Amino acid sequence: MKRTILSALLPLLILLGCAKAPVTGRTQLIVLGPQQEKALGFQAEQEIFKTEKITHDPRYTIPVKRVGMRLAKATGLNLDWKFYVVEKDVPNAFCLANGHVFVYTGLFKYIDDDAQLATVMGHEIGHAIAHHVAEKVSVNMLTGIATAVATAAVNEHVKSNEERMLYDAALGIGSQVGILLPYSRMQESEADHIGLILMAEACYDPREALKFWEKFAKLDQKGPQVPVYLRTHPLSRQRIENLKRWMPQALKIYDECHEKAKNSTISLKKVKAPKSEEALLGKPVK
Repeated sequence: MKRTILSALLPLLILLGCAKAPVTGRTQLIVLGPQQEKALGFQAEQEIFKTEKITHDPRYTIPVKRVGMRLAKATGLNLDWKFYVVEKDVPNAFCLANGHVFVYTGLFKYIDDDAQLATVMGHEIGHAIAHHVAEKVSVNMLTGIATAVATAAVNEHVKSNEERMLYDAALGIGSQVGILLPYSRMQESEADHIGLILMAEACYDPREALKFWEKFAKLDQKGPQVPVYLRTHPLSRQRIENLKRWMPQALKIYDECHEKAKNSTISLKKVKAPKSEEALLGKPVK
């Protein structure tokens, strides 16, 4: 049994270190190919279209497409970028592995301008260009195999069913708290870093990211106080401290395109339906 599991684990471990995350340069563990990852994105997208209501309200779609197109250009990647708005009072957004971005209308309660919208969308696009979905699937696969190896070893030496149940529970909790949840928080922090640099490269003021996360820090205080080690995301205060550390790097990039960026922040409260395609392509809507 152990030999069978180890023989399955070995070829996966050989692939360790074959990929590096953008911006951070972190070595990644990815055993899924690009096409497999994109297929997961398309599969998830079909479920979203079945369960969520896509809105075409220009109050939301115009800024999302405007900001999304600038961020997409800043990535330098020729993905099939598409941008959708989901009509739901939830402050959330995500980007699938195929380059399709979904933003919830509930997010607009917490953003004042394009730069703050770029904070969120840049973070989500950061997940996609860092192949975090493929990495998460890969880590889950290898963690599952490692847990199976440990379980097989325990079963060979433990005869009592009660003891086996205790060991199995400990292994399950250990893999979650010791591997999977920390990995998730690490990916979230990395997406923050990539997103900050990405918004600066798209000529959005990265300091607006601090303002946005200050708002969410207040929500953290109102919500249930879950211990950090049981969270999938870092606390907003920790994110703010990280952003401050990365800010000099982002500001240097932003300053290089400062002249172009002077008029890039558009108040969402002033946005109306465009009279032409010009507005959609980035010119202020009057």
